[in-house]
Amino acid sequence: MKLFHAWLALSVAVVLAAGPARALELSIVSGDTGNGLKVLREILDRYEKESGDTVTIVAMPSSGTDQFGQYRLWLAAGNSDVDVYQTDVIWAPQLASQFVDLTQATRDVVAKHFPSIIQSQTVDGRLVALPIFTDAPALYYRKDLLDKYGAKVPATWKELGDTARLVMDKERASGNRDIWGFVFQGNAYEGLTCDAFEWVVSNGGGHIVEPDGAISINNPQAAAALDMAKAWIGTIAPPGVLAYQEEEARGVWQTGNAVFMRNWPYAYALGNSQGSPIKGKFDVAPLPAGTGEGARPAATLGGWNLAVSKYSKHPDAAIELVKFIASPAMQKYRTLKTANLPTIQALYDDADIARQQPIIPHWKEVFLNAGPRPSAVTRNKYNEASSQFWNAVHKTLSGEGSAADNLADLEATLTRLKGKGW
Repeated sequence: MKLFHAWLALSVAVVLAAGPARALELSIVSGDTGNGLKVLREILDRYEKESGDTVTIVAMPSSGTDQFGQYRLWLAAGNSDVDVYQTDVIWAPQLASQFVDLTQATRDVVAKHFPSIIQSQTVDGRLVALPIFTDAPALYYRKDLLDKYGAKVPATWKELGDTARLVMDKERASGNRDIWGFVFQGNAYEGLTCDAFEWVVSNGGGHIVEPDGAISINNPQAAAALDMAKAWIGTIAPPGVLAYQEEEARGVWQTGNAVFMRNWPYAYALGNSQGSPIKGKFDVAPLPAGTGEGARPAATLGGWNLAVSKYSKHPDAAIELVKFIASPAMQKYRTLKTANLPTIQALYDDADIARQQPIIPHWKEVFLNAGPRPSAVTRNKYNEASSQFWNAVHKTLSGEGSAADNLADLEATLTRLKGKGW
């Protein structure tokens, strides 16, 4: 009996010393905005309860440009403190070599996602990130104000300018002195690339760099699109829009001080949240078309994904975490809480989502107009090519040279960049 008790005590001591089978410490980097960070934490709390692991969020600035720069530094240094990176849809070609290949680990789930999104995260046959939500921007409009003045939802950018000015002037004349016609992302960062890409494509001005590598940005339709946007500054858009990112634009919009806004889906749920001054007063529509030859509505394909660092100390556990966050159940939870667009095709027909977030089925029309920025063709040089584009656009909007001159200079710069090898 004494021997049995001694063995039992030794066994318990060994188990306690070893600890539970799991209880790993993982970290995930995220630049979520709005209530996205809160929802991510709630999802991670569920994961911790099921797995026994703990997951720390490393919060990042909301600017994708700042995030990308920090990611490059950490990955170049082989940082093993970060297990999972939340990545923009355009980053896969640039960061692929630093991430774990998820092809085999996710073979049981990839068919549930939109094939085009999976393809966007596949580089040289390696799936480097799993999507958690997709993005396509829309035109937000104050339905109450358009109804008040008998105005229609604009189908072209020219109509938007005319309608924005009409409603803004009438509202100001009636005492609403703080209202503006249109807010968007005008700061010199990746968000301006997205906005200006839409202006150019919708006006028949090409895709900056075409899929075959041809540099197409220096053309009259593209210049006309930027001249149009320049005319908005200080007339229907506040001068400060030149410093706006997504949250600054939403701040003006949600306080009731804009007739129109260009933004991503996350702003919809926030605009209709309890206590919002514009709750129930707005709706969304596809972004307008231009007026040039080949004009059509256009929207920038966005979206966020999760990648596992090849320097992670716990890659298998990190892959489990990625699959959990990207699962249908967690994508549904995120969609219900934030109105982010799911990448799981079946969720667009989910009854709960249709009832609680009726905008999601409507966003299908927006999504059909979405197209990718030229990250696939410019590969490792995309970030530099994009920064050259947004700087040329920002100069134009700021009155530093004409659109034609700035685009001619941009073409020369991109040609030199291409000569060094995309």
